[in-house]
Amino acid sequence: MAKYLISFPSAAMKVPDSEMETVGRDAHAVIQETKEAGVYVFAGGIDETAAPVLVSANGVVAEGGYPWAPPLNGGFTVLELPSREEAIAWAARLAKACRCEQELRVFWFDPES
Repeated sequence: MAKYLISFPSAAMKVPDSEMETVGRDAHAVIQETKEAGVYVFAGGIDETAAPVLVSANGVVAEGGYPWAPPLNGGFTVLELPSREEAIAWAARLAKACRCEQELRVFWFDPES
């Protein structure tokens, strides 16, 4: 089975503050369903209050991430599923719950990891 990343950037969530509690409840319900289905690996969001650091091969630490890359933020769910079709179905359920489109990617399998 492959592991799939279902994610969205923070800017994709254009939900009124008055609906955020409902969105959170709906998203948590879908995550609970993934756990009950035995496909859950992990889920969460990037803590945008904690600034990233860039660590070089020699251990030098620089504040901020890659200067040329867009910021990495938003929410992430990793599921282990038997097919891309099932991953798309779960992504659709998360999109409905979160009220925003979800990006779906498959992790490349590395037998050494």
